[in-house]
Amino acid sequence: MNNIPVKIAIMGTGMVGRAHAAKLAALGHAVMVGTGDPAATLAREEQDAMGNPPFAQWLKERPKVKLGTFAQAAEHGELVYDALSGQAAVKVLSACREALAGKVLVDIANPLDFSKGMPPTLSVCNTDSLGEQLQRALPESKVVKTFNTMNAYLQVDPEQLAGGDHAIFVCGNDAGAKERVTGILRTWYGWKNIVDLGDITAARGTEMLLPVWLRLWGALGTPMFNFKVVK
Repeated sequence: MNNIPVKIAIMGTGMVGRAHAAKLAALGHAVMVGTGDPAATLAREEQDAMGNPPFAQWLKERPKVKLGTFAQAAEHGELVYDALSGQAAVKVLSACREALAGKVLVDIANPLDFSKGMPPTLSVCNTDSLGEQLQRALPESKVVKTFNTMNAYLQVDPEQLAGGDHAIFVCGNDAGAKERVTGILRTWYGWKNIVDLGDITAARGTEMLLPVWLRLWGALGTPMFNFKVVK
């Protein structure tokens, strides 16, 4: 990977989207965060469910990051990140299908269903996955599933845990897109142990790690952990 700035769209204003937007902007990339209604997003004054500050406050501290509608972000990005909730991802990104055609879509989202409280269940599993649903909805895009098996802080800085000695997974149908994302993981984020699980159907497996991940969080009392693969 070279150091030429890339136009990047981050779809979603939550903790995951913010972590990646801050990281990528700090690296010199042209980052636009997409949201449904920018004015409404900026008007919110309350903290989110995780206690993070309002988005307007976060954005003010990062003047290099731009905010736009989902459509504007999709047009802006040469590379697009899905940091949406699993319940919203297909609908939101399908509406941007034309703008996303031909682009690599880094899918971080998980199909978590909170309708019955905590812990959440998976809205899709076993015979399908959110990653596959996105690839079907966006056949001209190149969906690569990654980052979704750990918290946002480790996603963007693996060195925080065990010197980076833990695993990140990738899967997707397009070999070139996976190669590009793997290069990004290594050079932009510092990932060392990258496991290619194959085509996009492997997203079933990585998404189904979330139930055990949530239980581990409860048992360990911290989200700062990850999986390590040893063979």
